[in-house]
Amino acid sequence: METIEADVVIVGGGPAGCSCALYTSRADLKTVILDKNPDVGALAITHQIANYPGVSSEMSGEALLALMREQAVSFGSDYRRAQVFGVDVNGEWKTVYTPEGTFKARALVVATGALGRPASFKGEAEYLGRGVSYCATCDGAFYKGREVAVVGANKEAVEEGQVLTKFASRVHWLTTSDPKEDDAHAQALMTQPNVQHWSRTRLMLIEGDDAGVTGIKLKNRTQETEQDLAVEGVFVYMSGSKPITDFLGDQVAFKEDGGVVVDDFMATTVDGVWAIGDIRNTPFKQAVVAASDGCIAAMAIDRFLNSRKGIRVDWVH
Repeated sequence: METIEADVVIVGGGPAGCSCALYTSRADLKTVILDKNPDVGALAITHQIANYPGVSSEMSGEALLALMREQAVSFGSDYRRAQVFGVDVNGEWKTVYTPEGTFKARALVVATGALGRPASFKGEAEYLGRGVSYCATCDGAFYKGREVAVVGANKEAVEEGQVLTKFASRVHWLTTSDPKEDDAHAQALMTQPNVQHWSRTRLMLIEGDDAGVTGIKLKNRTQETEQDLAVEGVFVYMSGSKPITDFLGDQVAFKEDGGVVVDDFMATTVDGVWAIGDIRNTPFKQAVVAASDGCIAAMAIDRFLNSRKGIRVDWVH
């Protein structure tokens, strides 16, 4: 089996991994990106980009990701399709194992993101990116003056519901139980004039046509029949998203929520290992945040590998 040595090996080819590779390659560090599949991941399945600085709102997430990848490669990154099944972070050289070969590097970056939960509702997968969304911060502005539904009772659902009240003419909030009376944020959401709370109500079906979502079917626990509701957007917030860390075992420290523990420079508890992007399970899962993580880690890696105490700032981008 082939063994490849590099200065930096990055596991994951999303916005975090590609941004990190861009900076490490520019710093003249031999960089290898190992990407399981460029067509999956949060950014790759985003239908339209509207809030990434400097990027046209007509661009898809897939197209933006392709540009990031091409830019990293243009600076010298070695991009490879490979499924990582294990790593060894002991010692100065970190080892990454794949069916295609073994990769060794003095710096290892894990940027594998978070695993989205399986679709919970009929029509959810079919209309993902065409009316079904998991991010109001990303997509809320597309629904200005329109009616939308928010499904879920967790903290994320409440926070994202608040975001949608700024844009939607009406936000239909569906929960299978009543929010707790001492939950100040949930109670505040229900007082918004454009919020209609559907308590003890289940989402049964998401309907649509070639243009996208047209409505939903819902069922209240106290009623026998289902009810039709015309909406153009459905924002689903169910528990289940978890950082992809199975290949790490217990070699680095994790937070209670499953995210990898890092310091201000994205370094993990193991020297020579960094973690960036959604694998940290940050509250703000945005492409621009992941890209920022990648930049920070790359500059820290440059300092680490060259034994410099200070970080050189490169203003020429």
